[in-house]
Amino acid sequence: MNRYMENHVAKELEAMLKKAQPLFTTKSCCIYKVPHEIRQSNEDAYTPGLVSIGPLHYGNYRLVTMESHKQVYCQHFIQRSEASLSDLVSCVQQLEPHIRACYSEKINLTVDKLVKVIFIDCCFVIELFLRDEWMRNDAIFSKPWMWVRVIYDLLLLENQVPFFVFEMLYNLAFASRLNNGGKFSPFLRLAVGMFSKVEKQGVLTLETSRIAHFTDLLRYLYLTPFHTTTPRERGQLVLGHGASELFKAGVKFQVNKSNHDCILDLEFEHGVLKIPHILVHDKTEVRLRNIVALEQCHYPRHHYLTDYVNFLAQLVNSNKDVDVLINAGIIESTIIGNDTSVNKIFSDVGKNILMENYNANYLQICHGLNAYYKHPWHTKMATLRRDYFTTPWKTVTFIAGIALLLLILLIQTVCSILQV
Repeated sequence: MNRYMENHVAKELEAMLKKAQPLFTTKSCCIYKVPHEIRQSNEDAYTPGLVSIGPLHYGNYRLVTMESHKQVYCQHFIQRSEASLSDLVSCVQQLEPHIRACYSEKINLTVDKLVKVIFIDCCFVIELFLRDEWMRNDAIFSKPWMWVRVIYDLLLLENQVPFFVFEMLYNLAFASRLNNGGKFSPFLRLAVGMFSKVEKQGVLTLETSRIAHFTDLLRYLYLTPFHTTTPRERGQLVLGHGASELFKAGVKFQVNKSNHDCILDLEFEHGVLKIPHILVHDKTEVRLRNIVALEQCHYPRHHYLTDYVNFLAQLVNSNKDVDVLINAGIIESTIIGNDTSVNKIFSDVGKNILMENYNANYLQICHGLNAYYKHPWHTKMATLRRDYFTTPWKTVTFIAGIALLLLILLIQTVCSILQV
């Protein structure tokens, strides 16, 4: 009896283990559920508030209202397309295994159901992008608040469809107009044009095949070839002093206006820290959180935006630090209320993030700033400039005082000589 039970359990275990699958089973995996440790500090920053795209948030009762509107957009896209509905659906059906492999989570949808979800969502997004160019008399575009919320929902890591699906549907739908030099732009250019309206960042220089999805596209808009080839080193990115302390030690802060047009271009030399202009608004935290989450999951050894957030969090960790960068023209905040929330954004985004290497340039900058602060001569000179040379009147008074002191010493010396 015992032997029978053992064999029965062994067979059940064998059957169960055969079905087991490891996490991230393929190299195609690029769309992730944000780890609990990261998302717990701000659940809403990773959750769509108006429209779901892809299977991870499909069926969310909060997003049901937009489903009918997505279907209306889908109908208009089909009418606009030169390919038939059957051909468009067949395209997604052929891609279904590759689409499913792109998600880190197991998708509990049948093949047919997943095809329907992906098809409607992709048609909705493409039609949305096309309407932005030619059809502004629309329920979404007539309400700016709704348009902005939809666009930012499209940038969330969990709210993604692989980029290649959009491209293949778009190319199939408008094949003749794309190939014959018509007015239709390539889908990548269309997407960049759309997101550039809410995120004024750099110019994309990478080929389409490198882009996994819209969150990845946003990340690439922040990067340049200069940064993707910057060496990385193991170590700790530790800045021992905030901006206000560094300012008191004589460090000058300036807006970096380099030709790279990239917010990651930090420079420190001859006591001057140059940082590109930073516009902080209500969606800055959402944008940074999703890019950092993507880098944590997908770019564990090339997390350049995470390095940047880590550095800024240490540089502006108090109200006084933020004021220093605002006064220098580096930070511009459009957040209604107290600008002290700026430092909280950077500190919160960087929480529960694990890193094993860093941008070598940032490590060098931290080392240089820490060494500059420790040098006693720099602090004394900064105090002298702050106390005696901040205004023309103080400068004149100081020079007059020194001249008077020298004159007194000279008179005393002459008197001493005459007495002898």
